[in-house]
Amino acid sequence: MSRLRLIIATTVLTVAAPASAVTIGSDEVNPLEIHGFASQGWIKTWDNNYLAESRAERGSFEFSEVGVNVTKQFGDKLRMGTQLFARKLGPLGNYNAKMDWFYIDYRFRDWLGLRAGRVKMPFGLYNEINDVDAARAQVLLPQSVYPAANRDFLLAQSGGELYGLIPLAIFGNLEYRLYAGVIQIDTPANEPGAPVRIDRLRVPYVMGGRLMWETPLEGLRVGGSLQDLRLDTTATFGGVETVNVEIPAVLWVASAEYTYENLLLAAEYSRWHVQSQNSSNPAIFPDDQETTSERAYVMGTYRITDWLQPGAYYSLLFPNTREREGRANIQNDIAATFRFDITENWLVKLEGHYMLGTADLSTALNDGKPRSELKKEWGLVLVKTTAYF
Repeated sequence: MSRLRLIIATTVLTVAAPASAVTIGSDEVNPLEIHGFASQGWIKTWDNNYLAESRAERGSFEFSEVGVNVTKQFGDKLRMGTQLFARKLGPLGNYNAKMDWFYIDYRFRDWLGLRAGRVKMPFGLYNEINDVDAARAQVLLPQSVYPAANRDFLLAQSGGELYGLIPLAIFGNLEYRLYAGVIQIDTPANEPGAPVRIDRLRVPYVMGGRLMWETPLEGLRVGGSLQDLRLDTTATFGGVETVNVEIPAVLWVASAEYTYENLLLAAEYSRWHVQSQNSSNPAIFPDDQETTSERAYVMGTYRITDWLQPGAYYSLLFPNTREREGRANIQNDIAATFRFDITENWLVKLEGHYMLGTADLSTALNDGKPRSELKKEWGLVLVKTTAYF
């Protein structure tokens, strides 16, 4: 069940604009815009492996990203765009290039627009910038709400979205986004000799929305996101028994963000309700098992100068709200970040984490040991550099 739970997670089409871009075409008003980025990171952990096999003395350089995106505006209402992306994060990615997102966007009015394609999913404050390193100070967004291991297939959905901004006069503005579609998932590579082999994964539906209120207090916005999806999987246990499992999930998050000049403060609280439904072989995989996880964080960043932006956050995760004791049932994360903007198109980030608990660790990356036997207190350091245009 732990491996299947790893698949369940949350799932802008406007990329945060870099300092410069390549423009092509004779249309001076709406030229074809091309942006790109390349990142290389280094991960070092103590006592436990996290995201990659980084516990060794040399750490791990299996932390790379590269992407190119193209956007084009046609008149005042129509816009198109796409991004090609590849990454390597420990056992994930292997530099396989894929169409990360693409869309056709038509805005009828300020309060009504329509997007179609592989569209980024608005979940929480920052899911849409998970692929834009230059748009944030952190190397890793709080992993309780934005798990990096699941980014490839939870960034976007294939379908459609309605969106708009409704002015409320002296009461600010109300932004809404509603979407529905499917999520494309590549069946993960199975380790030789693993007790469970994943044969098929698919998400036949996902639907949800986000409502954000831009309050009359300048810089303050609050809101909530809701997502309903189902994961279908076929798995083989022990090389013999095959089961078909449906896993409906309902995810929600309450969000608040305040910005004042160079200061940003944010907090989010989330619960994910997951249920397994297995009619084929309940003796092998439990039927009608329900789990609710609890996730939250508080975060702050402050830009001291044009080239220096420190930040910090505290994040917590309880995979099962009915089991809150023991190292395997909790993961607290205290993180500190320093972002250095070396030039207009080049940045370097340094980030350290103190971890308490093992709930979000992969047993496969830790020699197959159960989470209850892994080190309770451990540390993580990341260095990442990104060039972009």
